[in-house]
Amino acid sequence: MKPTTGRTLPLSTSSNKEAAARYPDRPAARDRWILQRRGPRNPVDPFRAVAAFVEDERTERGDIAPVATIFLANRECPWRCLMCDLWKNTTEQGVPPGAIPAQIHGALAALPAARRVKLYNSGSFFDPRAIPPEDHGEIASLLAGFERVIVESHPALVGDSCRRLRDLLDGDLEVAMGLETAHPEALAMLNKRMTLADFRRAAQRLASDGIGLRVFVLLGLPLVPAAEAVFWVRRSLEAAFDAGATAVTIIPTRTGNGALEALAEQGEFTTPALEDLEETVAFGIALGRGRVFADLWDLEKLRRCAACYPARAERLRVINRTQVVPPSVSCVFCAA
Repeated sequence: MKPTTGRTLPLSTSSNKEAAARYPDRPAARDRWILQRRGPRNPVDPFRAVAAFVEDERTERGDIAPVATIFLANRECPWRCLMCDLWKNTTEQGVPPGAIPAQIHGALAALPAARRVKLYNSGSFFDPRAIPPEDHGEIASLLAGFERVIVESHPALVGDSCRRLRDLLDGDLEVAMGLETAHPEALAMLNKRMTLADFRRAAQRLASDGIGLRVFVLLGLPLVPAAEAVFWVRRSLEAAFDAGATAVTIIPTRTGNGALEALAEQGEFTTPALEDLEETVAFGIALGRGRVFADLWDLEKLRRCAACYPARAERLRVINRTQVVPPSVSCVFCAA
């Protein structure tokens, strides 16, 4: 299927224009609007990872590899994205040199063996105020023996620092970037301060440096009618694979950061349906262009029917692991 990312749809119906206007048009005003609706942060220790676990993941080669995922505690991301709640587990100031290696060392010591590792830091690994560049060498030493290291970054920070980290590592480097959506107007409204062209340039830079690309896309966009959710995930999957992604994770947009609750009260955001997550993952796998995963974090927020929810959740776990789509779940209670 040819990508149709040039197609645009209205951000809201005429009946919702006044509500949408309460969310500012200018980035600085959006920052203030988003910050004003936040709750408190969680306390974090700059020398201890927020969380760490090992889970199996199907690789680009088709085998199953145990992957250690470490959520690092560090400074909040400088971008104030409308949908983000990752700031809850960040520090208000930058962490001192040596803190990030200490977090990684402690997490790996407590985890079972793994072949790959993800370092997720609620922002960008290449933000020097989040992860001190002087720590990169020690971090690479701690990761010796891993066949693949996955870090996350905003497209604006993809540059020479990616190549330098690649050269320090024993294994391959992969960078996870949030495309979020191929809907250009909605992407601008997310306050990520990134365009589709920016994303494509960053992806091309990674490809030219021999660095892998993994992409995050959102199911359910603030300020976009819920009926268009599936359409825009489909276009976003195509755009991600066009950019060279070998894996795409579909993340259902969920409340919990204050800003989305405010938009939900205005009728400008609806938590997506579990069935839509199933449909979009199946669509992505049918493209045959790379792995497609459903983000299962807080999946219960998408539950509409208690009777069929367990079967639907298990079906998504099977899809993630096998990249094969089992028969759909039918339910006599919700008529799905």
